Amino acid sequence: MVGNPDFLTGRGQDQAPEFQELESPEGELHLRFYVSSGMELALPATGIREVISQPPDRITPIPNASPLLLGTLNFRGRVIWVADLGQFLGDQAQLNTDRPEIPVIAVEDQDTMLGLAVDQIVGMEWLDVDSIQMPNNAPDSMAPFLRGEWVLEPQNNQCLRLLDQVAILRSARWAA
Repeated sequence: MVGNPDFLTGRGQDQAPEFQELESPEGELHLRFYVSSGMELALPATGIREVISQPPDRITPIPNASPLLLGTLNFRGRVIWVADLGQFLGDQAQLNTDRPEIPVIAVEDQDTMLGLAVDQIVGMEWLDVDSIQMPNNAPDSMAPFLRGEWVLEPQNNQCLRLLDQVAILRSARWAA
């Protein structure tokens, strides 16, 4: 065993890359996603209960409900409302429900849960909350639900807007 490379400690430069110290992420974890209009948004991971993909036929339409609501969904024995997030924020484009699965972000505050249907999930990313700016050129219908934005590419006016899930959950728009 002495001299066998399998049993050497491998300290220093000889150490394999997968065993080297990982860099600690900076900022807070956020979920990035797109709504139907192509706008990229983010939600803080702390307010997200789960991200699920459901076939459209698993979302049961409810007659005489708000047009913002796609219907209800059975989430682990609990019935939750599912809304088209893009339309809720004022987008004219409706969510395409003619596809195999619809990404739904289940957000929760206290005992209230709501499913936010989006067009596409980008993924989780660590974002620096200290570099959030006040939203620029945000539509009036979206402004009450924004915490701020990150400017990704200033020359193209590309930004990533951070939503406030508690403001969305408690909005009076659901009663309309």
